[in-house]
Parts: sequence; C-alpha cells; structure tokens
Amino acid sequence: MMRRLYDWMMRKAADERAPTALFWVSFIESSVFPIPPDVMLVPMVLARRMKAWWYATVATVGSVLGGVLGYAIGYYLFDTVGQPILKFYGKADSFQTFVDWFNEWGVWILIIKGMTPFPYKVLTIAAGVASMNLLSFMVASVVARAMRFYLVAGLLYFFGEPIRDFIEKRLSLVTTVFVVLLVAGFVAVRFVF
Repeated sequence: MMRRLYDWMMRKAADERAPTALFWVSFIESSVFPIPPDVMLVPMVLARRMKAWWYATVATVGSVLGGVLGYAIGYYLFDTVGQPILKFYGKADSFQTFVDWFNEWGVWILIIKGMTPFPYKVLTIAAGVASMNLLSFMVASVVARAMRFYLVAGLLYFFGEPIRDFIEKRLSLVTTVFVVLLVAGFVAVRFVF
C-alpha cells in the first residue's frame, strides 16, 4: 500500500495541480501521514526550477497549518488519536521525554528537531500534550519547516538534477550535522560569554 501511495505522489508532482497536492501532503504529514513532502517537492522543483521558492512556501504553509492539527491531537485527542500515531512510529515509549523537552526547552526543541528528519508529527503532538504556547509553537514551526523546505528547494534551484541523489540519500545527515553545529555554537556562546 505504501508503495502505491508513493507512486501516486510521484505522478502528482508532474500535474498542474501539484501545488495543491503538495499543500495537502505537507498538511497531513505534520500530524499523521508517514511520507514527507520532499517526495513531491523534489520532482516539482526539478520540473519548474523558477518556482522553487513558491513550492517551498506552499510546503511550509501546509506543514505549519498541519502542525496545528497535530498540536490539537496532542492537546485534545491524545489518548484516542495521539497514542496510536506514536505507536505506529515507534515513539510511544520515549514520548514522555519529548514532552519533558518541550516543558524545558520549548521553542528551541521544536526548531532544532523540526529541521531534522525526525517525524515532525511526533513534535506537534508533543507540543500539544505539553500545552506549549500556540503562538510560540507556530513561530517555531515556521522557522523549522521553512529552513528545511527552503534548503531542499535552494539546493535544487542552484544545482538541479545532479544534487537530487545527494538530497535523497544524504540530506538527513547534512541537516543533522547542521543542527548539531548550531546547538554547539549556542552552547559555546553561552559558556564563553
């Protein structure tokens, strides 16, 4: 079933209604859907590189609004909807750790983890369970998701098809290293000054 869904998304990427499909995939991926929007974003940008920034914007807006749904699942429907989602992703056992991180680090944990390949829906649900301030949640989501989608769109815009393999195989590693360096920089500044 997942393979058919993936194939459907790849066909949709070449369609004139692809931005609408990208919005909805980004929206539901932020709360329940297992396939990231990059599956559509990459071929869409390669097909129309001049629209790279528009596609990144569509993915960001859809993801942030879908994140609000994930937040609501965590806040209102955790027992009935949130827990089964977490079990599906294998995060049920470690979920309380995420809630504790949100209570301690708030916006920073969402920005840092939201840029990485970590399932964003787990973060949105955790933010709802932790009752994170909704405005702070939305601002952090915009920052995290925009950084991720604009990075993908930018790489494709400037380097085209040759960078596709790198994005598909190594982007997770690069974003994780970037986040580690960013956090290390903040820690160094805090202890030096």
